[in-house]
Amino acid sequence: MEKLHFEYQNSTPVKKFAHVGVVASGDLEILVYPADGDKTMLDITTGSDGFGKVWQNVLNRFFARYPLNGKFIVHDFGATPGVVNLRLTQAMEALKDEK
Repeated sequence: MEKLHFEYQNSTPVKKFAHVGVVASGDLEILVYPADGDKTMLDITTGSDGFGKVWQNVLNRFFARYPLNGKFIVHDFGATPGVVNLRLTQAMEALKDEK
């Protein structure tokens, strides 16, 4: 298991909790909370060691497009970069849903 931590300066505050995905083979879950401060914080626990640079590239692209300011907790079980981006986008859409 590897634990990764990333921080970003983003401008769009997360106002509610969101949960997407599941912890299963080739998938991941993302929990999103409103931020306590002015930084977006991501804590990732992954079963796939040595992919920190890949995570950073995916996250840089996502947050350049969607500047969400919140606390993200990710539990990964071998998801591909495409699945990571999909789940992040689903989380962003869940946060916009006002139902």
